[in-house]
Amino acid sequence: KALTDVVAIGIGGSYLGPEFVYEALRTDPKCAKAAEGRKLRFLANVDPVDVARATEGLDPETTLVVVVSKTFTTAETMLNARTMRKWLVDALGQDAVAKHMIAVSTNLKAVEAFGIDPDNAFGFWDWVGGRYSVCSAVGLVP
Repeated sequence: KALTDVVAIGIGGSYLGPEFVYEALRTDPKCAKAAEGRKLRFLANVDPVDVARATEGLDPETTLVVVVSKTFTTAETMLNARTMRKWLVDALGQDAVAKHMIAVSTNLKAVEAFGIDPDNAFGFWDWVGGRYSVCSAVGLVP
């Protein structure tokens, strides 16, 4: 099945910038038309209620999970990443990680250790600060 839905996981600059861009563009008529049939959800809070809200109505077969973390060690982001990985694996099996999870990070070794193929990762410079990261792959991918 085609991927139609995205859950973007991050916190701070890895989350706020992309969500602000999404909120700014989603009511633009051209953008709304281009996004028809797709959903974009953001997950920053580790509260299980937020995870349930982010996945509500989504089909794991058509969902792409984007883990956005400069260091790929941020506690909240990695807890949500593990939770979403379990959601995918429980529904689709271990192979789902390779097909349904990508990363945006400067730490490709940690991306690979997590189980995401580094070929499915978008890197950016380690000197890019969180509040400015929306101008890098952080803002482009989700």
